Amino acid sequence: MLTDLSLPALLEELAAPREVPGAGSALALALAAAAAVVQMAARLSPESWSEAAGAAAQAESLRERAAQLVDDDADAYRQALEARAAVDATEKPERRNWALGTVTAAAAEPPLTLARLAADLAELCAASGARVEPRVHADVAGAAALAAAVARGARDLVAVNLTALPGDARVEEADRLASAADAAARSVRLA
Repeated sequence: MLTDLSLPALLEELAAPREVPGAGSALALALAAAAAVVQMAARLSPESWSEAAGAAAQAESLRERAAQLVDDDADAYRQALEARAAVDATEKPERRNWALGTVTAAAAEPPLTLARLAADLAELCAASGARVEPRVHADVAGAAALAAAVARGARDLVAVNLTALPGDARVEEADRLASAADAAARSVRLA
């Protein structure tokens, strides 16, 4: 599992000349780090913010879920690549296309989940930014910026993994999530 590796070893895995792990795992790692920063900021703010413990718990949950996506994304993408490589040219096109479509759609699920988590973290940053201790406000703003960037990157992965028709509901959801994360991140900077 990627999450069992040290940070330098995980970065070496991401840099290796192969497709897996890829951007989805890197984005999940970045989001987990951003959530950890929000958790830290909330933990440093209990005297000035009565809801700091709750915010820290939310950030911890988002961190854990994002960390799990480091491995989940790599596994789903690996399965999609293996299915594409194993295509049987003698199989009926309808069956082959259905099988490939199923595994490709499954590969879009981790990035879509990542976009949802990124939007949630950006919203938590927006709610926390003005309440945390002033000395960690910039940390929350930085985490919000990372969350917005992750949402945008995850949106792109959803779209490319689906190779769907225009108007696909999952791509539209990822678009909405990326926009919401951007708006939330901007509000933290203005606070």
